[in-house]
Amino acid sequence: MKNLMIGSLIAASVLGLAACSDDDNDSANDGNSGSQAALHIQQAGRYQVDPFAFDEGAAEIVAHDASLQRLFVVNSDAKTVDVLDIADPANIQLLGQIDATTEGAAANSVAVYQGTVAVAIEAEDAQAPGKVVFYSGTGLEKLGEATVGALPDMVIFTPDGQRALVANEGEPNDDYDDDPEGSISVVNVSAGFNAPTVTTLDFTAFNSQADALRDAGVRIFGPGATAAQDFEPEYITVNADGTRAYVSLQENNAIAVVDLDALEITDVLPLGYKDHSVAGQGIDPSNSDGFNVRTVPVLGMYQPDTIASFVRDGVTYLLTANEGDARDYDAFSEEVDVSEVVLDAEAFPNASALQTEEQLGDLKITSTLGDGAADDAYEALYAFGARSFSIRRADDAALVYDSGDDFERITGERYGDDFNNDNTENDGDSRSDNKGPEPEAIAYGEVDGRAFVFIGLERMGGVLVYEIVDVAAPQFVTYLNNRDLEADPEAGMAGDLGPESIVFVAAADSPIEGTPLLVVGNEISGSTTLYRLTLE
Repeated sequence: MKNLMIGSLIAASVLGLAACSDDDNDSANDGNSGSQAALHIQQAGRYQVDPFAFDEGAAEIVAHDASLQRLFVVNSDAKTVDVLDIADPANIQLLGQIDATTEGAAANSVAVYQGTVAVAIEAEDAQAPGKVVFYSGTGLEKLGEATVGALPDMVIFTPDGQRALVANEGEPNDDYDDDPEGSISVVNVSAGFNAPTVTTLDFTAFNSQADALRDAGVRIFGPGATAAQDFEPEYITVNADGTRAYVSLQENNAIAVVDLDALEITDVLPLGYKDHSVAGQGIDPSNSDGFNVRTVPVLGMYQPDTIASFVRDGVTYLLTANEGDARDYDAFSEEVDVSEVVLDAEAFPNASALQTEEQLGDLKITSTLGDGAADDAYEALYAFGARSFSIRRADDAALVYDSGDDFERITGERYGDDFNNDNTENDGDSRSDNKGPEPEAIAYGEVDGRAFVFIGLERMGGVLVYEIVDVAAPQFVTYLNNRDLEADPEAGMAGDLGPESIVFVAAADSPIEGTPLLVVGNEISGSTTLYRLTLE
């Protein structure tokens, strides 16, 4: 599943931005051979929340409205959705804000369809039902609302705009004595945004299948939780004709399939595990040795956050950003260091060496897997996330491609021992023992008929670009990172930090005529950055 050309591609292609601050800086790749044009990525504009709000989620989820040339950006610090005019990307203007506190606790997600904005808003009691609220994209007046499930975390419109789909995460409280069911709400707005009808789909039909699902590799492990309570929908993508939705269940390491015609959750598909002992699929598991990607006896749980979809030769494929996530509550935490557990002597004859800080000692693993014999000795180690992006067939979630250890090798080639930085400080290798670069955001787009995927790294920052010529062997193109590792992040001088979402704007929808854009929302720096994409 690994692109075996990674060494030469890194050498040829890592020509991107170290710190792009004006229109004269651009990232290009020369990895394409022959007469094929190279992709150039150049900053077109940037908006910084004022006053500067460091590490407050001031620019998280971004949605673009082509009819108005506006961006709608979730600002968790202000508990608003900020409305940005990007008609002139070099001169982005704040036009107004949608105040989420008038409807609930905070906005978690935003989507837009031809001038109408949908905002997912959680309740003051996070375990209570939330809302999706509809607003005019021009005057920002409220058009209607619908009650959805607990902790609505993501909203998306179907391609025809007739329905809004909401992923209701249903997280438990810190005491883990109130664990609402995860669900997906289908909000039909065909009769108008002032008269929506809601069908909320739950997972209760899977409660009786819990043991079989666990055996297949689906993680169902919350204390006392049914399958319906344990599944926590994270992100939704919809197929091209709007008949199927695919939902990441991040903590469960699975994908749910929704039949939008029958209004039924039809499948929960396990994603399996990544073997980090295989060449080309290694990780750097330690903060104490700088840039040192290697094979280790560890399995990675894919645990995707953002997912996207595309069609090739009539087949729908899913793109997943394999970030990883642990359940960590006051009453229950699955997160443990390798040094804190007993390793089975037969499975790990070199246990004492593996449990040192320089090896695997500080690597975060789950306590819920690996002790198959139930004797308090781990025969296998399961780490959070896969530090990669994957392509899977949508119908069965079968793995078609995984980027292996590309991400850490590419960032390590760029930054050396300063790779795997956290997104809040420039202290060098501080995340290798905990999910590494954390691929969080992903988007698909076509530039002059050529297909590209863009992946945002939440911790190290920046965006990796791959071209999908062959779905089984995408080619790395370039890596751009508008981050200054010599500057003080808290002073607002370090550039873009913590990409949380990516939006691809097609050429036909762009404010720059004929030129596609990439929009990145950076939650730590509170900045929204636009890049123009050209083939030259």
